[in-house]
Amino acid sequence: MAGTKNHDYHILPPDIAPLATTIGALTFTSGMVLFMHDMAGGKFVPWLGLAILLASMFMWFSKIVKEAHAGDHTPVVQLHQRYGMILFIASEVMFFVGWFWAFFDFSLFPSTLAEAVGGQWPPKAIEAVMDPFDLPLLNTLILLCSGTTVTWAHHALIHGDREGLKKGLWATILLGLLFSSIQAYEYIHAPFPFGQNTYGSAFYMATGFHGFHVIVGTIMLIVCLKRAYNGDFTPRQHFGFEAAAWYWHFVDVVWLFLFVAIYVWGGWGYPTH
Repeated sequence: MAGTKNHDYHILPPDIAPLATTIGALTFTSGMVLFMHDMAGGKFVPWLGLAILLASMFMWFSKIVKEAHAGDHTPVVQLHQRYGMILFIASEVMFFVGWFWAFFDFSLFPSTLAEAVGGQWPPKAIEAVMDPFDLPLLNTLILLCSGTTVTWAHHALIHGDREGLKKGLWATILLGLLFSSIQAYEYIHAPFPFGQNTYGSAFYMATGFHGFHVIVGTIMLIVCLKRAYNGDFTPRQHFGFEAAAWYWHFVDVVWLFLFVAIYVWGGWGYPTH
């Protein structure tokens, strides 16, 4: 009788996955610092951290899927999962606020960085900036379309249309891959490098981290597509897909701010590449 469960909560057993994920994330971010400063270990520490991070996350999320199949995700547990996802997205918002803050600080007060930027913005060392109404505008339209297709997939799932769910996910994944490919092409042909001045550093860190989030979101949607083919989701229980859809919409909204603030406003009136 002492072990009888008389509540709707799911009590987790001790698990090493959260600790391993934390170690992987710390190793990866520390390795990226070594890589950016061209220090010892910068060429292999990030890859080691990424491998630990991906392996531990795969182990962790696999267990969450098994818990869902076992019926452990009661309405109370699902509610708290939603709270957790909301807090996670809020922390991501503050992460990007830091990059926007840096960009606006550099651009609005260039006189305080006279030696670094020549008292103007963009800096004198920048001969041309990205044309916001070329590839960036195309990527904006692609992400907006992807937000529509992931919503289509969500509504199809709610109404029991499994074919619509799969088609919507396929379309969203392909649009996400197209966005990442275009951004990679844009970086390859960019008129200014990373790290030469504050403009290049702020530009690549803000847009690059957004691109990383698009890749992460695409992987999440690929996992959701695999689970959709496995028949894991039902109209009443599909938080895994719902969390991925929330994350994707967050990525869409951040890009709109990046496009307006960094691409359009940040280089307004300057020669374009």
